Amino acid sequence: MAKIKTTYFCQSCGMQSPKWLGRCSSCGEWNTFVEEVVQKDEPEKGNWRVGAGAAAKTAPKPKALHAINYEEQPRTVTVDAELNRVLGGGIVPGSLVLIGGEPGIGKSTLMLQIAMTLPGTRVLYVSGEESEHQIKMRAERLDAPTSDCHVMTETSTQNIFRVAEHFEPEMLVIDSIQTMQSSLVESGAGSVSQVRECTAEFMRYAKESGVPVFMIGHITKEGTIAGPKVLEHMVDTVLSFEGDRHTTYRILRTTKNRFGSTSELGIYEMLGSGLRQVTNPSEILISQRDEVLSGVAIGSMLEGNRPLMIEIQALVGVSTYGTPQRSSTGYDNKRLQMLLAVLEKRGGFRLGQQDVFLNIAGGLKVEDPAIDLSVCAAIVSSYEDIAIASTVAFAAEVGLGGEVRAVSRIEQRIAEAQKLGFKEIFVSKYNLKGVESADYKIKIRPVAKLDEVFQGVLM
Repeated sequence: MAKIKTTYFCQSCGMQSPKWLGRCSSCGEWNTFVEEVVQKDEPEKGNWRVGAGAAAKTAPKPKALHAINYEEQPRTVTVDAELNRVLGGGIVPGSLVLIGGEPGIGKSTLMLQIAMTLPGTRVLYVSGEESEHQIKMRAERLDAPTSDCHVMTETSTQNIFRVAEHFEPEMLVIDSIQTMQSSLVESGAGSVSQVRECTAEFMRYAKESGVPVFMIGHITKEGTIAGPKVLEHMVDTVLSFEGDRHTTYRILRTTKNRFGSTSELGIYEMLGSGLRQVTNPSEILISQRDEVLSGVAIGSMLEGNRPLMIEIQALVGVSTYGTPQRSSTGYDNKRLQMLLAVLEKRGGFRLGQQDVFLNIAGGLKVEDPAIDLSVCAAIVSSYEDIAIASTVAFAAEVGLGGEVRAVSRIEQRIAEAQKLGFKEIFVSKYNLKGVESADYKIKIRPVAKLDEVFQGVLM
């Protein structure tokens, strides 16, 4: 009997060490090393991990790049337009996709709904967390047509591959990767070595068979996907399913994609009958108000190829304590500090002793600098207690000199504002090269300095 080998793994980052360490030298976390068995006697034959003897006898030979034959494979376009967008146009054959999110956010519901709405596609849905009856109960609630979707409850990767070899699915869903267990590793399910080994087996299966594999992953309390960091490097696409469980809206965001853009997002609404696609997210990101309030401005942002009109809310008041508060939700706090300094230095607004609170409505996190102008407008509107008309939008970046700078793809931003019924939009005058104002019904207001903006909307 061969000697069983063990080693120590950091449960936070996956670093390997031959002995126990109090503090991980890679991620700096304390007391995270756990001893795990890394090798058994002899691996089983007939699994996707070892293409053992044949691969060793016929070692691959390098090929010249120009000699490699390549034909672009057609993507599988689903009925879910939001998923198609974040994947870059559809499901790529042989791709390995990892979906992470908080417990109860709707990851399993999303994947089951997709599996049930793929007409003519044989899907194998493998669950290691729920029984067949629980999955059936969820499927009955979903407002989705029945398709060739087959369900199996199993946690052993070797058993899954045996079934897949005879069943020959066209798409495989794993719920979740942390519950899977390979007989090639002795440690328990969910450990660093098990998650890494199971992911490697599914990756080999996807690449060799050409079957796309979707894996659901748990996340840690810090919001990162549980398991070693190498897990995200191994897969082709990483999707993050975000949202507040107390609200109905969910955001599917791409953080890594080898087949498309990483700046796309899809928006869903969680209903009793499943997840509904939100085709016009600007309508839910802008609050419906009976009266016009001060401190509210509408800005234009881009997420990938999608323009969004979002509501910026600001509240400015005299500080009752010695140190004024600067708080922002969904917006970079350091950038807020910079814009406040610009308003005080270049605009003459005395904000040094004012508490400033900023909120991006709808729960979005915004990094697009094109909303700088709307942030400044909302802050000054609250400071002066003068409301901005609800038919006015903003799309420009603000520099340290108080200048209004140009932003990318201004035509799409203007068209989105016009589609939603806005009457005016303030943009940088340096953005108007090649833009014909006569082509738009909305009034385009070119500005170069912050003073021109405030004179136009607050006077």
